[in-house]
Amino acid sequence: MKFILDNWMLISVALASGGMLLWPLLQGASQGGLTTAQAVQLINREKAVVVDVCEAEEFAAGHVGGAKHIALNQLEERLPQLVKNKTLPLILVCQTGARAGRALAVAKKLGYEKAQSLAGGLSAWKRDNLPVEKG
Repeated sequence: MKFILDNWMLISVALASGGMLLWPLLQGASQGGLTTAQAVQLINREKAVVVDVCEAEEFAAGHVGGAKHIALNQLEERLPQLVKNKTLPLILVCQTGARAGRALAVAKKLGYEKAQSLAGGLSAWKRDNLPVEKG
């Protein structure tokens, strides 16, 4: 106890620096979702299925190349029909990532254990200059 009292400043500096080292890790965990690079790897290596949960107008304006479209409000009924193989990785995408996060909960509930959302959504995809299809 005497050591702690004599060296309180040193201990507080050590705790503060440890906290600063852990902060990016904790912040990344709360943000969730795949980066665009991780998504591309899943698509290329593991034949991941990309499902865009935007509205029809947003999907027509631009979407990830090869993505299938299911509006968020129809996901629970249509996902099992469109993606029958629940063992394949599933990447859920929307414009910003918010709706994809909600869609992720629905997909997990339906048994898609390898489902993940794209962090930042289509905006992040476009920012990284990845291919976008229209129509």
